[in-house]
Amino acid sequence: MRAVNTPVLNISCYKFVPLPDAATLRDQLAEQTQRLALRGTILLAEEGINFFLAGPAAAVREVVDTLRQDPRLADLAPKESWSDHQPFRKMLVKVKREIIRMNHPTIRPAEGRAPAVAPATVRRWLEQGHDDEGRPVVTLDTRNAFEVDHGTFEGSVDWRIHKFTEFPDALRAHKAELQGKTVVSFCTGGIRCEKAAILMREEGLPHVYQLEGGILKYFEETDGAHYQGSCFVFDEREALAPDLSPRR
Repeated sequence: MRAVNTPVLNISCYKFVPLPDAATLRDQLAEQTQRLALRGTILLAEEGINFFLAGPAAAVREVVDTLRQDPRLADLAPKESWSDHQPFRKMLVKVKREIIRMNHPTIRPAEGRAPAVAPATVRRWLEQGHDDEGRPVVTLDTRNAFEVDHGTFEGSVDWRIHKFTEFPDALRAHKAELQGKTVVSFCTGGIRCEKAAILMREEGLPHVYQLEGGILKYFEETDGAHYQGSCFVFDEREALAPDLSPRR
């Protein structure tokens, strides 16, 4: 819900989908975001799009509407929050090798996602202490250590990684600890935990899910129960409370 005196709409969204024309899209989006005086970051790669935008609501939604005109991006569903100031200093539109770097080229979410679990279901599992088949549930934080230090789910597994490229090695070192459990991987908005969940399944863990929409969607669709602290975000707001308001 939008609070009073919060004129800036902040959105975050990603989608893994083949974009061989990423360079052309970059030029189009750079022109449009500049014309609309928006700020944020748009990352494009052959594997998909990942973006964060902030500005007047009409301008932000114009960009989303333009993206949705592309059949490949028609189902984009940005997560929204509001702030009383512009949290980004500039607008960056870049083409990169990966929209989230893992250095694991066999992980291609566009070819098939790992199963996702809705925030309300995760909340219920954490409340009852097990999944619907009676297996113990483990929440696995796939974010960097400094992000985890702002807040995370109660009792979550944290391997103290410093960059996402370290996740595959950390998984192999700790995989035995996850056997026989239902693992819910999570991150800020879903992009890292999506790749992480696919890798864990490839590594032989059968009961792995990604938290749909990440922590921000969990905040949006639940009361934030079982989450301690705030969620670090990569802009000047620094971190968001479970009601999606800035917390410093």
